[in-house]
Amino acid sequence: NTDVEDLTKHKMDSEQMFVEKDCCDIVNKAKDEGRKVVAVGTTVQRALEACVGTNARIKEYEGWINKFIFPPYQFTVADAMLSNFHLPYSTLLMLTAAFGDYDYTMHAYDVALKEDYQFGPFGDVMLIVD
Repeated sequence: NTDVEDLTKHKMDSEQMFVEKDCCDIVNKAKDEGRKVVAVGTTVQRALEACVGTNARIKEYEGWINKFIFPPYQFTVADAMLSNFHLPYSTLLMLTAAFGDYDYTMHAYDVALKEDYQFGPFGDVMLIVD
């Protein structure tokens, strides 16, 4: 993918998703009971947002999605998210900044750089809560 200045023009690579009935039952029951839902990673976060219905409950889904999430974005399902420290200018960083608030997320990245955190898929992780 090439860099774009207007994020609405960015073409997202597709990911294959499988959101099965058991997952829907667990997540929807938690939402119904007022419990918190934590997305573990950006792929899970994207999958939740791709299969959510108008009632903020998720539906079974199998297929490919190319949903590009960037600030500002109103998340529907997850109340918290675990995320790696992603590389600059990545779609993963944009999704993380959309969930964690751009300024707060960039501050966390500043701290991570100063404290020599490890970036990338096998690096350190952060918990973002509302």
